[in-house]
Amino acid sequence: MRRLLQVKLEANVFLTRLYSQTKNVMASSYARNKEASQAKYISILNIIQGEVDPTQVHESLQRIRERKLVNFIEWGPASIQVALSKKSPYVQTAHRVSGLMLASHTSIRHLFSKCLSQYDKLRKKQAFLENYRKFPMFADNDLSEARDIIESLVDEYKACESPDYIKWGMEDPEQLLTGEGNASGVVDPELAF
Repeated sequence: MRRLLQVKLEANVFLTRLYSQTKNVMASSYARNKEASQAKYISILNIIQGEVDPTQVHESLQRIRERKLVNFIEWGPASIQVALSKKSPYVQTAHRVSGLMLASHTSIRHLFSKCLSQYDKLRKKQAFLENYRKFPMFADNDLSEARDIIESLVDEYKACESPDYIKWGMEDPEQLLTGEGNASGVVDPELAF
């Protein structure tokens, strides 16, 4: 009985720490403003390795959803996928349970925005452009197309945070959703072959 209680407690504590502790984050996209609190998870994949009871993991995830410890998008289901595996006999660890969480989160847009502002500063000074102009692929292109793609990615991540994201892109028929066509389903004449 004591062993079962210990495993149950470990699964609950492990998953809660995995979601909430900032020291577990590899790429920090935290923005120090009001918009950071509006950021939401789009999907999460957890890979848990070690001695864990699947029912305890399910109960812990259910508790996390019920208490709304994780802020998910409103326009889709709370997508949390879990993969359980046995502990590797080849890797020695001090802990009985270890894990990895891969998440798609809308706060990554702040990181992309920062890259865009840094690019704009370099572009204004014409820094490092001579290295690209040596190649025929970049000779007539001034990299503005790549900048526009990143800017549209930032806009889409921002739109993901709103409950009416499903309609985003449908309001403006000129808004390109893919490289093949626009929102109205008509192929862009410049891209047609």
